[in-house]
Amino acid sequence: MNKELVTELNKQVSTWSVMYAKLHNYHWYVKGKEFFTLHAKFEELYTEATLHMDEIAERVLTLGGEPTATLKEHLNESVVKEAAGNENADAMVKTTVEDFDKIMKSLKKGMDLAAESGDDMTEDLLNAVYQSIEKHQWMLNAFLGEDNK
Repeated sequence: MNKELVTELNKQVSTWSVMYAKLHNYHWYVKGKEFFTLHAKFEELYTEATLHMDEIAERVLTLGGEPTATLKEHLNESVVKEAAGNENADAMVKTTVEDFDKIMKSLKKGMDLAAESGDDMTEDLLNAVYQSIEKHQWMLNAFLGEDNK
């Protein structure tokens, strides 16, 4: 078992747990003229966050590791912070875009570690997650009227 890879995967498990709660917060508390659009989008994103968390946790188990499974661990190990609770709609979207940047950096590190270990399955899993959130990030930037990097 590659302990460094499992550690990075557990960062992802924790991060997706925090993102699930954060996106749920945004889903419940978004207000304004974009309510219907963002309410639905945040639901889509938190539903996807659950799938990512579960798939990566199961990969950790497959590799012989133990996935993080407590809220305390998730808050400590996540690469993103939980919602502040006072964000307006634009701040919710901007924060999500910024969070996706942080998640993509962690995913890239995980892909590199998996590649170094010859673990194509883990690399493929993380690459699929990366591509999905990269597309969401592009759409959220378009929503904000901003150019993508």
